[in-house]
Parts: sequence; C-alpha cells; structure tokens
Amino acid sequence: MKKNQSALIKLVQKAKNSGLFLVLLATSAVANAQQNTQTITVNGQTFKDLNKNGKLDPWEDSRLSVDKRIDAIVKQMTNAEKVDLLIGTGMPGIEVLTGPVGDSKQGLVPGAAGGTANFDRFGIPATVVADGPAGLRIAPTRDNDSKNYYATAFPVGTALASTWNKTLLEQVGKAMGNEVKEYGVDVLLAPALNIHRNPLNGRNFEYYSEDPLISGKTAAAIVNGIQSQGVGTSVKHFAANNEETNRLTINAHVSERAMRELYLKGFEITVKESQPWTVMSSYNLLNGVYTSDSKDLLTQVLRNEWGFKGIVMTDWFGGFPGFESIQSGGISDVVKQMNAGNDLLMPGIPAQKKVLLAALDSGKLSQEVANLNVKRILEYVFRTPTFAQYKYSDKPNLAQNAEVTRNAATEGMVLLKNDNSALPFANKQKEVSLFGVTSYAWITGGTGSGSVNNKHTVSLLEGLNSAGYQLDKELVDLYKPHAEKEVAAEKERRKARGILALPERLPEMKMDDAFLAKKAETSEIAFVTLGRNSGEGGDRVVDNDFNLATEEIEMLDKISKAFHSKGKKVVVILNIGGVIETASWKDKVDAILLAWQPGQEGGHSVADVISGKINPSGKLTMTFPVKYSDTPSAKNFPGVPAENPKEVTYEEGVYVGYRYFNTFNVKPSYEFGFGKSYTSFDYSNIKISSPTFKDKIQVSVTVKNNGKVAGKEVVELYLSAPNKLIDKPKSELKAFAKTKELQPGESETLILQLNPKDLASFITDKSAWIAEKGKYKVSVGASSLDIKQNAEFEVNSDITVEKVQHVFPADKQFKDLKP
Repeated sequence: MKKNQSALIKLVQKAKNSGLFLVLLATSAVANAQQNTQTITVNGQTFKDLNKNGKLDPWEDSRLSVDKRIDAIVKQMTNAEKVDLLIGTGMPGIEVLTGPVGDSKQGLVPGAAGGTANFDRFGIPATVVADGPAGLRIAPTRDNDSKNYYATAFPVGTALASTWNKTLLEQVGKAMGNEVKEYGVDVLLAPALNIHRNPLNGRNFEYYSEDPLISGKTAAAIVNGIQSQGVGTSVKHFAANNEETNRLTINAHVSERAMRELYLKGFEITVKESQPWTVMSSYNLLNGVYTSDSKDLLTQVLRNEWGFKGIVMTDWFGGFPGFESIQSGGISDVVKQMNAGNDLLMPGIPAQKKVLLAALDSGKLSQEVANLNVKRILEYVFRTPTFAQYKYSDKPNLAQNAEVTRNAATEGMVLLKNDNSALPFANKQKEVSLFGVTSYAWITGGTGSGSVNNKHTVSLLEGLNSAGYQLDKELVDLYKPHAEKEVAAEKERRKARGILALPERLPEMKMDDAFLAKKAETSEIAFVTLGRNSGEGGDRVVDNDFNLATEEIEMLDKISKAFHSKGKKVVVILNIGGVIETASWKDKVDAILLAWQPGQEGGHSVADVISGKINPSGKLTMTFPVKYSDTPSAKNFPGVPAENPKEVTYEEGVYVGYRYFNTFNVKPSYEFGFGKSYTSFDYSNIKISSPTFKDKIQVSVTVKNNGKVAGKEVVELYLSAPNKLIDKPKSELKAFAKTKELQPGESETLILQLNPKDLASFITDKSAWIAEKGKYKVSVGASSLDIKQNAEFEVNSDITVEKVQHVFPADKQFKDLKP
C-alpha cells in the first residue's frame, strides 16, 4: 500500500510541479484576455460591458457597491454554475497520470497550478494561481514561442526569516509580487509558515521558524509586500502540517493549548497584520478531522475569532484519503468541506462537481452555505488583476529583483563560528582552495512546489571568481567535471523516479593526504562547502543527512589537518535548507558561515559576506541540537506504525524548540536567536515604561557598536511569566527589532512593546487567554541564552485577555509534556 501510495504521490505531484501539463499557450487566448471589453454609455456615464450583451447588467454597474454587484450575480447563478465556481478548473494533463479523472481547462499561464472558472454570461474571467514560497513557479518555455518566462529564485524561507528584518522582507515580497502580476498570475501560493516541530521535516526550508512570533511577523511582511502589487497570496498550510510522510492521511493528535499557542499563532499574526487574500487548508487530519472538513478551524477560529475575510482553498487534492483513492473513484467529502468554510476545492475534478451538484440539488448542501462560499470567491475574483483586465507585460523587473534577492540572502546568513577573525577574508592576491562538490554544484533552494524555474544560479565558484579571488586552478579543474557528472547522475536518478523524487546528497571527491598537503602549502585559506537538499513529498533522515556522511567527516578531518599544520585557516560554508548536526565537527574548523539555500544569486551573496563587503547579521530562527535525539519530538516523528505512519502525537505540547531546550536545560549546539558579527555590540540602559502593567508596556534598550566595522544587531525580547495557573516555558520570544547599520561607536535606542495577549497563555479548562497576576521578567539579548539586560514589572490581578470557544476536541487521550 505504502509503495503504491508513494508511486501515486510522485505521479500526481509530477503533474502539479513540472509544468508539463500546462505546455500549450494559445497566443490568441492571451491577446483576447487582454483586449478591452466593449463599453456601454448610460446617462453620459461609461461602463464596461463585461458579458458583451449590449446592456448594463447590475453586476456591471460600478455605481453600485461590489457587495450589491456580487449579490446580483449570485441571485442569477444556477446550481451548476455555483458548483463550477466552488471547484477548481483542474490540472491539464493530470488524466495521463491518475487515470480518467476528466477534462481540465487549459490555464492562461503554463506551469501555473490551477485556477477558478470563467462565466461568460456574467463577464467573470478565469483566474490563475501559481506556486510558491521562494518565488513564482511557472513554465520557463512554451510551445511555438521563442521567448523565455524565467522567474527569480529568492532565498528559501529559513534564509528569509533569519534576517529578522521586516522592512527587507517586505521588499522581497514586492519583488515577488512584481513577477506574479507581470506574468499574468492572480495569486501566489505562498508564504508557507508551518512551525519547525522537527528538524527532519522535508519542507522546513519553505517554513520560517520553530517560533510562531518570527513565523507570523515574517509571513505578514512578505504578504504585505506581495499584495502591495495588487495580487494575492495564499498562506499555507493551515494547520499542523508539520511533516511530509503520509501527509494526505496522517492524523495529528494535538492539544488545544499547543494548537493555539504554537501552531495557529503565526497564522493569527499574519491574518491580522496583512489580510492575505486566501488561506490554504492543509492535507492532514487534526484530532481525527481533515483540516479542510474542520468548521472549528476554518470558521470558528479563522473567521469568527480572527476576522479573516478572504477565501479558503484546499491544498491540491486536500481531503482525499490518499492519492491512490483518485484512481479508484474516491473523492473528498465535498459537503463537509463546504459546510466547514472551505470555499474552493483544488485543483478540482469532475467527480467532485457531480457529487456537489447532487448535494445542492437535493438540499443536502444548503443554498445558504453554497451562496456564502460563492460570494467569497466572487469577492476574490473582483480584486484580481485579471478581472481589472490588467495588461501584463510578461517582462517583470528581473534585474532589479536579482539585486533584492542578493541583498536578502546576505542579510539572512548566520555566522555560527569565527575563531581568531578567520573571516572576513578579503585578500584577493593570495590563493584560495575551494573544496566540496556543492561549491561547484550550488543549491539554490529545495525541490517540489517550493522550487522556482530561474534562468541561472550563481555557484560559489562563480561568486568567488566574480569577486576577484585567486582560486587554486588545479582544484577547480578537478572539481568542475566531478560536480557536472554527479549533477547529471542526480538528474537521471530523479527523472527515473518522477519529478518529485527527493534530492540526494552528491558524493564528495576523494583526495589523498599528499595532494592536500600541497594545497595547504600554496593556498592561504580553505573554503569547504557542505550541501543538503530536501523537498516536498518526503522527510529527511538522520544518517547521511541530518548527520554528516562518513566521507564528509573524512574530508573535513583531512583538510583541517593539512591546513592547520601550515597555520592556515579552514572555513565551512553550509549550503543547506534546514538544521544539520554541527556539534561533533565544529571544533575542527576556524569559521562556519550558514549560507542557507540563498536563491539564484547565492554565490555572489556568500562572496559579499566572506569578503567583508557585508557584515553578517542573520540570527537562527531555530535551535541546532547537539544530536537529533535531543529534539523533543524525536520519539514522536513521523508517527506510528513506524513503517507506514497513520497517526502522530504531539506529546511535547508547547515545548518545541528553545521552549524545550531552555526549560529542560538541554544544551544545544547553537541556540535559538544565535548569530555572530564581524563587530561587537554593547547593550545598556534598559527602561520599562511602567512598573505595573495596564494596557501595554514599552521596553527601551540602547545598542552601541563598540567594534571596528559597521554592522546591524538583532535585539530579542524574551518574557518569563508566573506559572501558578499553568506550566510555562522558562521564557518566550515576545518582540524583536533590528538596528539600522551602526557605524563604529554609533548607538541606537530601540523601543519594543508588549500588549496584553503577549503576556497571556491559553488556559484550556477556562477556554481563555489569561495573563496571570504576579511578577514578569523581561530579558533582552542577542540570543535566547545570551541575555544582556533584564527588567521586571507586575500584573496586579489576572487579566482575561480573550474568551474563546472550545475547539479541536481530542480523539485520543494523552498528556502534554510538563517540566
């Protein structure tokens, strides 16, 4: 069964992600779509005749509110038309892979992931949605068309979040939005902000953090940037989608407290601070209910509590009991999905339409529910560039966007180690040895729907050459053909397994001691890149992935021994998307730069940092454990039974990441919030606006650059709260800010604010967020363990910040971990 399911996953995802199913583009269709609609003049006022029937219909009357115009459409729609709007237009070509699921309408943008239907009699156009989190994912080439349609590959989610810079993230969003709009797409299926519950999740590269505040603030900034361009976003995957193993069928057992404090909190921040056009429900079940069937999740929490006004769409085939069910005629519970508040079923297949239409005709699905969902989809359509007949250029600002990605990547890089100022290394006269197959076969980003079809990736080799470094030619001449051969072999491996085949680590080149001794003699420094990749559809493993492979350890040992014996430095560059083990080998090298998967300009970005042109200012948004088994969810991932997991229990409760490591005093290799700089900063003069909390409290702190070079510092505020009502983590991140670039000797005073909900924990038996009375400790510092300044304030009596309805009843009894 598992083998069969995995084969089908590859087939269906191949269709979703390859763009092969959207190869045909009729240029006349584009021209027609972009032609001006004819107009009607009434009493000297001109209106668009959207349906070209020569009269002014109420939905065309721009004097009326959008609400009234949409109501007029809904009133006239047949049940069949409503169903056509509630179910996506499918994915052309999918039938070849999944069996005869029915015809699909060709979208206007090849490589896009689907869209909504058009209705000529109302003048309602089809809209287009496309992946994904690291930039727009469309087909780069088209049949009978000599033009290219490349998009920019931006840094992956872990890299973007590590900037801790909301202004910069908004610029990244604007650049993404520019490409979405100019390529004729209406909604980008991004950002993705699931919590890093476990370091082995294959899609952690798309996500931001183990902490919901960072996740929410990062996503909100990116959404605000993208949507400022007049296109929409779909924040995903809502919610508790924290692994790829059996993702369509896995049942996640999670307490209501853990859901509300961790797994929903980032989404709440994003919805309230950026109003995304759409939210995508996830694949998994939550306490026995598919998230796309969950009224608790999609109506009570998302709409009633948070005030979300947009549409909810399923993930592709969300709510199907496994991909194999498509072939045997199984479908999602379409009535349940509609009643739950899941407006749009994606990508949509005729079998779903048939069942939904029968339900609507028979009254099994009420007109009231269908009309509400239809109305929300029409509200979305009315906002789109397609509806406004925007004449997209197919020429986004790729040069400017490349500059944005280069800058964002440098700012997200984290300097993990820098003994005796091994970095920056700015000497362009002395020879450099460049080791590691990944230096030559650079990894831009992960695989699956989070990847981008960009024109060219700048490798580290190219970046260093371009920056004027003198590279050891013999080494380059050996490595380049080796890297090319291994990349070609990897491509063949993945082709044989389907486009969504998980990437494998490329083998390292063997070198003997004498050869390395020669390199250490002639080169001033060794740069060694270690690479990791992962992707949609499967999770990472401990051996040879989270842990270094034997050949990598051997390579590091030999290079370090050879170079150190000559008094030369060894610097490791980590070209990875998620966490790896560092504790066993970090003492062997002089510096470690975590470059992440930094997008298409990655080689330039690394050169900017190692040369000192840019001072690294990134900080970790997740904990690097000493060993995998130190991770609190390690014994409950990916679930049981081990050989084919059906369920997973989040027994660690709220103790995820640093909340666990710091509360239970487990020493990490690198703690949450950690990151070094080429300069040093002094924190002083912490002030709190009041000794007692009323409606809010402000904390100010002064940061001074007391080093020799300019740099930026991330200031992190952690709160320790009283714990009489309920157990609590030792401290939790509640606010952060980044300084401007401070010159040597320059200071900046930052002001951070705490609101009532920042103080509150979710008390399940009271169904309320409560800030307990007592003493609160504010800790401000450079990481979760490197605290520089403390202050205290009092809460005089319990504050009930928010009363809510009990949701997500347990389907299995278990107890959350407590200190």
